[in-house]
Amino acid sequence: MKNILIIILLFGLQNTFAQSSLVKQADKYYKRLQYVKAAETYEKAIKKGDADEHVYKNLADAYYQIFDTKNAEKYYALLAPKSDDPEVFYRYAQVLKANGKYEESIPWMAKFAKMKPADHRAIKFREKPDYLPKILDRDKDKFVVNEMPNINTEYADFGAKPLNNKLYFVSARDTKGKTYSWDKQPFLDIYQADYVDGIVSNIEKVPGDVNTKYHDGTFCFSPDGKTMYFTRDNYYDRSYKTDTTGISRLKLFSAKLVNDEWTNVQELPFNNDNYSVGHPAVSPDGKKLYFSSDMPGGMGQSDLYYVDIKGDNDYGKPVNLGPNINTEGRENFPFISKKGDLYFSSDGHLGLGGLDVFACKNVDGKFSRPRNLGVPLNSGKDDFAIYINDDTKNGFISSNRDATRIGDDNIYTIKNVKPVCDVLISTTVVNAKTGKILKQASVTLTDEEGNPVKTKLTDDEGHADFLIECNQNVTVEGRAEEFENNKVKIPATDEEEVAVKIALNPIEKIITVKELDINPIYFDFDKWNIRRDAAFELDKVVAAMKKYPELKIHIVAHTDTHGPAEYNQKLSEKRANATMQYIISKGIDASRLSAEGKGESEPAVKCQPCTKKQDQLNRRSEFLIKQEKEAK
Repeated sequence: MKNILIIILLFGLQNTFAQSSLVKQADKYYKRLQYVKAAETYEKAIKKGDADEHVYKNLADAYYQIFDTKNAEKYYALLAPKSDDPEVFYRYAQVLKANGKYEESIPWMAKFAKMKPADHRAIKFREKPDYLPKILDRDKDKFVVNEMPNINTEYADFGAKPLNNKLYFVSARDTKGKTYSWDKQPFLDIYQADYVDGIVSNIEKVPGDVNTKYHDGTFCFSPDGKTMYFTRDNYYDRSYKTDTTGISRLKLFSAKLVNDEWTNVQELPFNNDNYSVGHPAVSPDGKKLYFSSDMPGGMGQSDLYYVDIKGDNDYGKPVNLGPNINTEGRENFPFISKKGDLYFSSDGHLGLGGLDVFACKNVDGKFSRPRNLGVPLNSGKDDFAIYINDDTKNGFISSNRDATRIGDDNIYTIKNVKPVCDVLISTTVVNAKTGKILKQASVTLTDEEGNPVKTKLTDDEGHADFLIECNQNVTVEGRAEEFENNKVKIPATDEEEVAVKIALNPIEKIITVKELDINPIYFDFDKWNIRRDAAFELDKVVAAMKKYPELKIHIVAHTDTHGPAEYNQKLSEKRANATMQYIISKGIDASRLSAEGKGESEPAVKCQPCTKKQDQLNRRSEFLIKQEKEAK
């Protein structure tokens, strides 16, 4: 029933000539977002032989929207092999993960990433294609998650937040009111209950003017507990409005607590009849209101924004949280903890299927990169509407992981919450000879596998800072004009801050003999591309040649003994050329370079047979000085 949020999405229909009255009727339901009726009608059409790609796609998407992942998988499996729509591949991968078929989802994510290489979801997948085991194998003692049977019903219950010995939540349990055509559940209302020592009692709708006959919720409270911000269908002053397509969008409202009743309801001024604004969260200082919206200009189906709260129903302009947080998918249900950390749900970041909860630590007013909180807090289903108390380390989360019917979301307690753990890597780059700081030096953070994560330039104090997840082995590498590069390895830690000094030697120390004091660069088997470790060495050559304009370098490349000698000769020539082209690409004139390949004729290690390590030593380029100017 969190699919109230999906109302903020507007899904286009394929152009088609429906073959039957059943398909025409199903299309009407689909266009109105009445996905349960649409699915039932498409199924009838299929039984009568009225099935084509249009029917299968709309049926698969209808099941996807109501999170019937088993039926969605069934029809995406029929559709995907013949489709050229990357979103079909993405959704198919999502439902496979939701159904626990993690390995089967990977090829479809890879196919999606190949077809939409610029998509943020594709970029994140290419960066970490093996992310699933890491999420599944996270510290499972980090969270203890238990259902709340004394509050959950057979209908949707979600979005719990405590305030003044009461627990507030959203529920569709009122069967006497209207029924929502999306999933045939009653409309949502906001409820409250007495909540003392974990015991829930006296459940009732919140008194006052918040609830209507349409959807009401989710919500949040101002820090003083006197203002409620809440989501509602576009219904105000007894007027129910829709957009130009006939769909009612979500809007945000505020209410004041007066004599134990929530009254004085006001519509927030940045709402719009043609797009949705909902799912509010307030900053700890009460100065910012965060929310989700599909307003024009966003990155995806729904993005996270904030506005400044100025008072008297006056707010600043919506500000998008940017590509660090938002993707082409759905980012929703923001929550800001007492420490100012951001939690939200997303199906665009790398997850387990459906909506997963992510966390971003607040560092000096900026949010760190999103972190999937892993199992058991997340599951293969929809996990959303998190609340965490930074003091007690307890909280609530909502999920349909145990759903027995469509729209059946439940509230779960979270205990033993460990805060988001980050380490601030504070680097300072200095001249190794004089100890003076180096401004505008380049510092690159690389992960344990040597993959670059982020690069920054040092400020006027020679500093460049990075925020990383705790217990990660990383390396920081410093570079500067006329200096040798240098690396510092930082072992895994959970300390809040690690200070690192990177000392760079002046380039004069490189040129001392006819052969440069650098290491050979190495290549992968049967490859001639420049690896990351090779680039580190080549940059030393570049720095030397920039320092000494008369210096000329001769490159000699070699291979291992695998394959025919003629083939290896050509391979070594490709390696020599690739080495030279890298140096030229850094601004060195080609006239100062020469290169040759010697195939397998001059191995660094003579061996037969050779070990893998010996083969690697033979696959190399070496550097010789043709002419040098003595260092001063």
